[in-house]
Parts: sequence; C-alpha cells; structure tokens
Amino acid sequence: MSIIINIVNTVNTYLWSYILIALLIALGAFFTIRSGFMQFRLLSDMFSLITGKLNSLKDGEANVKGQVSAFQSFCISVASHVGTGNLAGVAIAVATGGPGALFWMWLIALLGGATSLVENTLAQVYKEKNGDAFRGGPAYYIEKALGMKSLGKIFSVIVLLTFAFAFNTIQANTIAQAFQTSFNMDVKIGGAIITLLTAIVIFGGVHRIAKFSGTIVPFMSIAYVIVAIFVLVINITKLPNLFILIIESAFGIKQFAGGALGFTILQGVKRGLYSNEAGMGSAPNAAATSNVSHPVKQGLLQAFGVFVDTILICSATGFIVLLYPEYNTIGLKGIQLTQAALSYSVGNWGQHFITLCIFLFAFSSVIGNYYYGEVNLEFLLKNKATMSIFRILVVVFVYIGSIIPLGLVWDIGDAFMGVMALINIIVITVLSPIAMAVIKDYHNQRKAGKNPVFFAKNIPNLKNTECWK
Repeated sequence: MSIIINIVNTVNTYLWSYILIALLIALGAFFTIRSGFMQFRLLSDMFSLITGKLNSLKDGEANVKGQVSAFQSFCISVASHVGTGNLAGVAIAVATGGPGALFWMWLIALLGGATSLVENTLAQVYKEKNGDAFRGGPAYYIEKALGMKSLGKIFSVIVLLTFAFAFNTIQANTIAQAFQTSFNMDVKIGGAIITLLTAIVIFGGVHRIAKFSGTIVPFMSIAYVIVAIFVLVINITKLPNLFILIIESAFGIKQFAGGALGFTILQGVKRGLYSNEAGMGSAPNAAATSNVSHPVKQGLLQAFGVFVDTILICSATGFIVLLYPEYNTIGLKGIQLTQAALSYSVGNWGQHFITLCIFLFAFSSVIGNYYYGEVNLEFLLKNKATMSIFRILVVVFVYIGSIIPLGLVWDIGDAFMGVMALINIIVITVLSPIAMAVIKDYHNQRKAGKNPVFFAKNIPNLKNTECWK
C-alpha cells in the first residue's frame, strides 16, 4: 500500500502540479491567439444565448421532448465543476499563496475560456444520436475524428472511475461532514439522506438530471454571489485597498524577493484550473447532450461556465476571505476559514449559509459527476442492465463516501484526472484545425447578421458527423 501511495503522490506532484499546469496555460494562450480572442469577442453572444435573445436552435425549431436544452447542458457541466473547490479550495489558495493567488485564478480563467470553447465545440461536432437524446464527449471525438476507439475506451474508463466513483465519494463525504459540524447530525444519517436524494435524481434519467441542474445551479450560484456582493457593499471603503493588495501580491517585489512569488502563482493557477476544469475533458461530456443549431453555441455557453465558476464564484470566496482580518493568522483552513470569514462579516448565520452552499454545490457535483460516468459507460457498453447496475453502484459509493475517512481516494482521483487531462490536451491540439474552422463558420454567419446554423459539408474533409447532415 505504501508503494501505491508513493506512486500516486509522485504522479500528482509532477504530472498534475507542474507539467499539466504548464501545458494547460500554453494551450489556453495558443487557442486564444489562434481563435482571434473569440472568448472575448463573442462575449455578447454568450449573454445572448443565456438570456435567449440569440436562440440556440434554428428559427422556429423546438426541443424534442426528452432532449436537453443548451442551457440545461450548460448547467449540468457547471453543476459538476462548481463544488467544494470553489469554497474550500479558494480559501486554501488565498491563505497559503496570498491575495495574489486570486489574480492568477482570473488570468487562467480568461485563457481557459478559449480551451473550453474548443473542446466543447468538438464535443458537439462529433456527438451522436441516442434515441431522442444526444451523447458525446472526448471518447467520442477520439474515436470519430482520430479513429482511435481503444484510446477512447481507456479515456472513458478513467472518466468513469474518477468522476462517478472517486470524486463522488469525496463530495458526499464533504456534505456529511458539513451536516455533522452545523447540525450535529450523525454521518450515517447524513449519508442516508444524501444517498436517497442521489438515487431519486439519477434513476430519473438524463431529463430529470437536466431539470435538476437547470433549477439548482442558477439558484445556488446567484445566492452565493448576492451574499458576496452584500459583504463587499458593507465593506465598500476597504475595496480600493483590497484590489491594490491583490495586484501587489500578484506581482509584488516583496513576494519575489522572499521567493514566494512562484508559490503564489502556482496556488492561483492550480486552484483555478482544478475549479473550472477547462481542458480537462470533463465538461464536453455534458456539452454534447444539447440540441443546438451550431456547435459553437454550446462551446460559447461552456466557456461562459468557466467565467461563472472562476470569475464569479471563486472571486466571491476570495473576497469574503480577504476581508477577514485574521485570514492568514487564525490557523483555519479550507471550508472552516470560509465559514469564519463570512461569519465575521454578516454574523453567525454565515456559518449555516456556507453549510447550505456546501450541500448544494457538492450535491450538484455528485449529480454532474454521475452523468459524466453515464455518458462514458454508454460509450463502452450500450446495455440497459449494465446501466442499472452502474446506478446502484454509484448510490452505494455515495453512502460509503459519506461515512468513511478519505485520503488515498482523493489522491487517486487527482492522479487519474491528470492522465485524463493529458490525453485530452493532446487530442484537442491535434483536432484544433477542425474546431477553428467551425468557429470561423459561426463567426462569419454572425457577421452576416444570421442566427448560425451548421452543416458538416461546409467544412472541407469533415467526416463522421452524423448529427450535422
């Protein structure tokens, strides 16, 4: 067992923390320049798609019953990566890396928007029909675009194990521990509640998952941001100094002289990437499910999800923590620090509000993570009996995760995610010419004043795109 732990720790340290971060930053910069800064130039389209001013479907077309809308698909992916990392992880980054870590989170989100646009556009291009619904993701575009089905299967197994089992046990454990802290609830009772709710949602199929995510994600995100804005308003006189502190810490001479600048950058970048998952190959599993008239529409929505996750929610946590005078001296870490910081600004109810947020954020992650597993299991085995067994196993693992101490599971999950991201990075880099051609097609139609509609025949040598005839 000690050998396994050492191998996992080594993989996490060198693959995830250094090589992977460098690759994801380089990829974000490359796609930003190659696409002509489309994640910024098409920002108004993102808002238009969210608000419905730019219809995600063709004029006059409607979603078939049972299909997932563009907004619901967006919410499923946001549900998965908006979790405990946004509340606990950001607090750790700010407390250990300093205020400047928040700036580097912002930067990596702005670059990551381009990566998200590319990988999620590819997921839409190579999706396939599954009854009235759609399925897709990295495993699908690995098979259809590269003809490497074996690699697609390996990728699917990694996603399934990482999200449906490893990360779901962690999220369930976080909820159970939060219930125990706030309400003195036995973890077995808390675990039973979480398990029951999970079973109700996931046994309802993709339509219920989409409906749940489309309801809970906007609610939880808006509520948390509103509370953060309230904290900023009551501390408005401190805001100028707060932003100066963030910028000075991000580039500060003191940090550079003390050898801490590199650690500040690493903490901000690492937490930002872990939170928004741009380039990891996870969000495309949800992005492919929607019915849109052009693949880039869903790509833009998913890029907007990166901004929501990091620019809005992670920033909200960062501001709350930094406005707590003892954030780096009190000795608290993670979610406890976030609870103490919010309670300092708004009173004792802040601790219980954070518990509610942890429940909503982490439970929505359980549902989103499960769906990533479902999509990839269908890629491996198109069998209803197998899917039922899989759902039962997920429910069992959620309960087990609620009641047992976790350690190695988290490290193994991080290591698997590193391998998954490495595969996806290589694949989307190879396929980037296709993604750029599709993005250009969208942009040209928008410049012509059209509601973009995609046809595979408009992209030279584009094959195996069954949904875009």
